[in-house]
Amino acid sequence: MLRTAFAWVVLTILWPGGGVSAAAPSSADWPGWRGPNRDGKSPDRGLLQEWPAAGPKLLWKFDPIGQGYSSVAVVGGSVYTTGDQDGSLVIFALGPDGKLLWQAVADKAYSRAHPGARATPTVDGGRLYLLSGNGVIGCFDAATGRKQWSRHTREFGGSPSQWGYAESVLIYQDLAILKPGGKNCIVALDKATGRTVWTSSGFSAGPEYGSSILVTFAGRPMVITGTREGIVGVDARTGKLLWQNGFAANIVASCPTPAYADGYVFWANGYGAGGICLRLKQAGDAIAAEQVWTSKDMVCHHGGYVIHDGYIYGNHNAGWACLDLKTGQKMWNERAVGKGSLCWANSMLYLFGEKGGQAALATCSPDGLKLCGRLKVEGEGTSWAHPVVIGGRLYLRYDTHLYCFDVRGERE
Repeated sequence: MLRTAFAWVVLTILWPGGGVSAAAPSSADWPGWRGPNRDGKSPDRGLLQEWPAAGPKLLWKFDPIGQGYSSVAVVGGSVYTTGDQDGSLVIFALGPDGKLLWQAVADKAYSRAHPGARATPTVDGGRLYLLSGNGVIGCFDAATGRKQWSRHTREFGGSPSQWGYAESVLIYQDLAILKPGGKNCIVALDKATGRTVWTSSGFSAGPEYGSSILVTFAGRPMVITGTREGIVGVDARTGKLLWQNGFAANIVASCPTPAYADGYVFWANGYGAGGICLRLKQAGDAIAAEQVWTSKDMVCHHGGYVIHDGYIYGNHNAGWACLDLKTGQKMWNERAVGKGSLCWANSMLYLFGEKGGQAALATCSPDGLKLCGRLKVEGEGTSWAHPVVIGGRLYLRYDTHLYCFDVRGERE
């Protein structure tokens, strides 16, 4: 059993011959939350456009992965995720065959409302970054799990929202960026040492639960994220506030990560909030975010959305919807697998329901949603782990199980 709660413990299992390696990111990598560009879109091509009646082939299943909602990161063929086991938050590293490479205790488990692991690990340059539900940010060697440095959000005056921290760390150049909340709402740390580089200025807000994205507009790199007081954009080099909008401020919980395409920022939430679309504009040296439209046609609790060819596809209440990015016009609303999460690959949508282990392959078109295959995985309870498609594989996490399916098309 894993008995430590506050101590950092590393349990390492080596391949025969003395070690494992974490390769540099490639086109077949999904280095963290929502993929290479944090947009929920995979670079994969040549995938099945329709699944067999029995579903795609199961390559492996790993169990137990622990309790939680973490998705997976995949780098160099290694698969990383987290789960709560025996009172500890544990990082798991698996090989391409689904066998355990190593596991490491990152913190004590988050034990308040909706207990379980939250954030998805972020892998960059041979290091793995993770923020625990309690506010511990750790940097680990991605090849062995050995801790390299750690900080705590309380050092910046931050404290978790009602259901703990759930954010996945954002890497920008040499910075590891996260949201402690409060006066220093967003902070940037040196990713190699953990040293503080900047803290945000010009606003104060609670952290909420969604993750940040990196957008470059008019040559200005900015961090865009949702907070308790609405959505904000700050300079990625200094943390200075560039713009903010109070949409969805102080609702029960803001969980989804914003999305960006073609100069437009979209953010939707649940609890009746719906979505907002902002258009970025340059005004001299300043950047503004002009509100273009709001909509109740995408009320998204947790499952997220993707933008493709000028349309937004995402969770809406108990099903799915498609909106025009520039106008907000509703194109369709379908039930499919019910409320859940999604990702995009090879011009198709991969849907995963939060109840019952139901997943589906679907078309990605403003003309309507057509299901092109279904599968069911075993487990109980609620799944808030998003599906991942990378390297011709589909990863689904449900309950304490992690599944890996082969979704490659026929090879020549």
